[in-house]
Amino acid sequence: MATESAEQKKRLRHYLEIVTGSLEDKRRYREHKARIKQLPENYRTAAEALERYLLIFGPSDGGSMMAMFEDLADLFEQSAANGTSIREIFGEDPVEFVEAFIRNYPVGQWIARERNRFTSAVERAAGEDTGKEGRTV
Repeated sequence: MATESAEQKKRLRHYLEIVTGSLEDKRRYREHKARIKQLPENYRTAAEALERYLLIFGPSDGGSMMAMFEDLADLFEQSAANGTSIREIFGEDPVEFVEAFIRNYPVGQWIARERNRFTSAVERAAGEDTGKEGRTV
């Protein structure tokens, strides 16, 4: 009976994750938010702004997004501990910084997938053999 109950819980968790997403990713996100909340105000403000940007333009899958957020929390914690200024972190162009940062996490980026899909479609339309026939990624 206990095995049946454990199996039911496992099945229920699986269905729940289908609907809500990974529970592990949600736990990691809460931990990330708690780390950011502990930062000094100026680092927290910058980290939260960067997070908003990444939620829109970053990877679309939970695992890649969480790896990125955890790395950012590490960066801001270390920068705060070392006294690195916000401008030293971002440089003169914050968008250039974040775009370079995003390129380190290509898995799950919907923009990368769409660029590849678009390029392949144009190559096929031009009659070029891309070796990607029928692929959309």
